[in-house]
Amino acid sequence: MPKLGMAPIRRKQLVEAAIAAIHEHGFANATVARIAAQAGISAGMVHHYFKDKDELLFATMRHLLAELRADAVARLSRTTEPTARIRAIIDACFGDAQFDEQVFSAWLALYGNARQSPRLMNILSLYHRRLRSSLLHDLRRIVNEADALRLAEGIAAMIDGLWLRYALTGKPANPEAPRALTRDYLAAALARTSNMDRAGLKMLA
Repeated sequence: MPKLGMAPIRRKQLVEAAIAAIHEHGFANATVARIAAQAGISAGMVHHYFKDKDELLFATMRHLLAELRADAVARLSRTTEPTARIRAIIDACFGDAQFDEQVFSAWLALYGNARQSPRLMNILSLYHRRLRSSLLHDLRRIVNEADALRLAEGIAAMIDGLWLRYALTGKPANPEAPRALTRDYLAAALARTSNMDRAGLKMLA
């Protein structure tokens, strides 16, 4: 019988084993037996903590999302300036941990299987909603609503697109590169918005 208080430790151990199994065997072949072997426990013990494989994989994806969120919150706590906070979100999405090969495999599995799994789609939708909401919170402090919505979509697309490219082709030689590219997009988009506002004011003058 598992020792009292072991549940959180064991669940975390199994989540980490699931990430490793997904990386090594692929999502479909990350069986309970393989995850258990990776964790160094029996398959029967896995079912003590998770009802089935789907519940374990769901917990695994939630764990990855929670780690990303924790990194973003920590970075956001260091500044109150809106543009710096947006850059902090960008840097969290391209944090070093997000370029880990096992994390690549797990997130690619989430993207690839979300359409066939309502639970995984919920996780993916939650990630997108949180990213959009976090960006809009500070964009609304510096531009109007229409521009904030447009810029939030553009920044999110840059983040997802660049990350997916690296997930498919290998981690960047310089992890700063995708951060800098996305920050450059932010700066250029804000400058363009500011120039359009000034042009509009001149026409009204």
